[in-house]
Amino acid sequence: MLDFTHAAVAYCLAVALLYLGLWVYYDRVRPRRLSRPGRRHAFFCPRCQRPYEGAPGAETAHCPLCGKPQGRLRF
Repeated sequence: MLDFTHAAVAYCLAVALLYLGLWVYYDRVRPRRLSRPGRRHAFFCPRCQRPYEGAPGAETAHCPLCGKPQGRLRF
């Protein structure tokens, strides 16, 4: 049977492995999946105060309401 010290160490190691796994996923795997080519890009027009989407791979797009060219949003 496990005593309290061994159980506490096992619990801390399990939590550390969980956080390590989440860190690897969000740091390495997820950005590659989100930056696939062919995804549409988001744009925001400060004149109209409205977000809109542009063509895949476009760095600039014209606002559909006022026609002002905007650069794509970077998060």
